[in-house]
Amino acid sequence: MTAFVIAAALLVLVVLGCALRPLWRDKPVAGAGVVLSLALATGLLYVLVGTPTALDPAQRRVPDTLADAVAQLEAELKRNPNQVEGWRLLANAYAAAGRTADVQSALASALKLAPDDADLLTLAAEARALATPDRAFDAEAVAMLRRALAQQPMHQRGRWFLGIAQRQANQPGEAARTWEPLLAIVDVGTRASLREQIDAARSDAGLAPLPPAADVAPVALTISVSLDPALVMQMSKDAVVFVIARRPGGAPMPVAVRKLSALSLPQVITLTDTDSLMPTTKLSQLESIELIARVSASGDATPVRGDFEAVPVIVRQGQAAALLIDRVVE
Repeated sequence: MTAFVIAAALLVLVVLGCALRPLWRDKPVAGAGVVLSLALATGLLYVLVGTPTALDPAQRRVPDTLADAVAQLEAELKRNPNQVEGWRLLANAYAAAGRTADVQSALASALKLAPDDADLLTLAAEARALATPDRAFDAEAVAMLRRALAQQPMHQRGRWFLGIAQRQANQPGEAARTWEPLLAIVDVGTRASLREQIDAARSDAGLAPLPPAADVAPVALTISVSLDPALVMQMSKDAVVFVIARRPGGAPMPVAVRKLSALSLPQVITLTDTDSLMPTTKLSQLESIELIARVSASGDATPVRGDFEAVPVIVRQGQAAALLIDRVVE
């Protein structure tokens, strides 16, 4: 269910982005607002009427307004609170309405179901900061961001917000170190402004600016990781996903690894040298890379019988890849 909801949401965003392209081009802020509003409404409608209970005419009532949809979603979550995506959507709806306290409450409910979800942890930390007059990240918000990065070290929003929190705490050197790895994965348009922020933090810390080549580290691999919906119901809510890159035909020791929450799939990730395990072998040094994705119920990267995995693929440096986890380890 979770994987389907996320996939449906992504499809909605793509379709709306194409349909609203003229508005997006001429008025990007307005276009983004329309896309997000329609996507949110679509998600709410799915949670409310896209379930088996909606087949019963006595249960089905399409909401007339977004406010009506929010009220129905609140009622649905009160009846069945074990819906991570429902709480996430409700938090987004509250945020759009400026209900900051309710945003925090909804995200807290979501985190009870998915405590290691890096996206939820980052959203919850941001919500705590937005609820304060000075938009400051308190100790609990910083702890959430660190936990998010422990699960997903290159989570862009998590790293950005942690750096802001460190700047707020008068720790410019730590902020610069937190932000610097992002230069390898952000797009070219963002890289220049990010570098300015890093150099400003380094200056406040008494450090020299970054050298000219520090912000041109190549993005190594962009990987789409998804899970066959048929396996979702067999998966533990605590299961984790390991995305592993290694030398084809070589030793089984991974060159780079990324650990994800299984509940976060489908997801597009970027592996770079910052994900490399050994200082002597970097991901960018390999011309060909074998990629593996595995769902582990035990939390161990070593495959065991009953785990789920994707068929390994071999790609060349710079190529995009797609991994579908659709088979059981025998």
